[in-house]
Amino acid sequence: MKTRTFIDQTVAQVRSGKGGDGSCSFRREALVMEGGPDGGDGGRGGDVVFKGSRHVNSLVSIYFQPRLFAENGVDGSGRQRYGRRGKDLVVPVPCGTVVTDADTGELLADIVSDGQTFVAAKGGAGGLGNVKFKSSVNQAPMEHTPGGPAEERRVRLELKTIADAGLLGFPNAGKSSLLSAVSSARPKIASYPFTTLNPVVGTVEYADWAKIRIADVPGIIEGASRGVGLGLAFLKHLERSRVLVYVIDMAGTDAREPWTDYLKLRAEISAYSEELAERPALVLANKMDCEAAKENLPRFVKETGIEPICISCTAGNQTGLDAFKEALRELVKPAPARHAELVQPPPPLSEMPPTDGDEIPAEALKFAPFLKLDPPKRKSHPSRGNIH
Repeated sequence: MKTRTFIDQTVAQVRSGKGGDGSCSFRREALVMEGGPDGGDGGRGGDVVFKGSRHVNSLVSIYFQPRLFAENGVDGSGRQRYGRRGKDLVVPVPCGTVVTDADTGELLADIVSDGQTFVAAKGGAGGLGNVKFKSSVNQAPMEHTPGGPAEERRVRLELKTIADAGLLGFPNAGKSSLLSAVSSARPKIASYPFTTLNPVVGTVEYADWAKIRIADVPGIIEGASRGVGLGLAFLKHLERSRVLVYVIDMAGTDAREPWTDYLKLRAEISAYSEELAERPALVLANKMDCEAAKENLPRFVKETGIEPICISCTAGNQTGLDAFKEALRELVKPAPARHAELVQPPPPLSEMPPTDGDEIPAEALKFAPFLKLDPPKRKSHPSRGNIH
């Protein structure tokens, strides 16, 4: 029995709708001599369309129902009645889904944005009725064409998480705690390894409403780049990250050496993808509230030559998070929201004229930036185009 709730790759059988057949019919009506042909065309078959959606984060629905068939077109009929077109089958998929041909491995589409569509199987064209073959030399045509065939193929869908930054570290390094501390995401947090089983994405928001998406990837183990464990399945979720964030357990939990962990993580990323290893990166020294972390920090700097950002993500001691967010912003450079950019800031309230009289003076309204004081633009008449 299938009980999984998160799926990042699956295979589906897609089939478009067959086109409806054209009709061969002749008008037969009382008191009408030589009615002539009146066979209508068939309807077009439906398409199978994959559509990116930010409200979907897994391929689990396709995993449970891998047969994606669109509706066939309806056949034409007499009295020049055209068949109805088959309904398209629109399948929502997460942003970051890669669609390939399951048999040839050909890349078909990379759906990265909300609302982006890809037609995986195009519906067959509708057939022509015999009315389309009527002419002065062929007044009683018997010709009519069948509907176009359906298009069928097997496709492989693979999800690669879209995020500006990816958290990378060994199990129990504190990545989930960090994500919950800097964003509103609430991943499962526990004191045992491999608590995080699926990628979790959170959003870091700044004072000017700029946003950075951070992906928490399940813990990487040594040999992941060679497929040890589920390393390849986890590493692929980092491919779209613009910045890598190495989260190091500086306290050395489970008798680990922080400097060795960092060097092994770098080696695994380089073995998986040289291009990924060359991207901008931040190194975080986590669990700095522990005494062992303070003792290991000088040794880490000596062994690696890197000054990490010291942080702590415990509930009672959260330090260094602001420094991490600012360093991350320097690398990603997110654009602030438009409504945060005021063309002219309001004057200080100390200069506002008194408003305790019977009427509020017009000058006082300038101190309320939420009011729209500009006169509305005149709308042009449809017959005049854009001329006012």
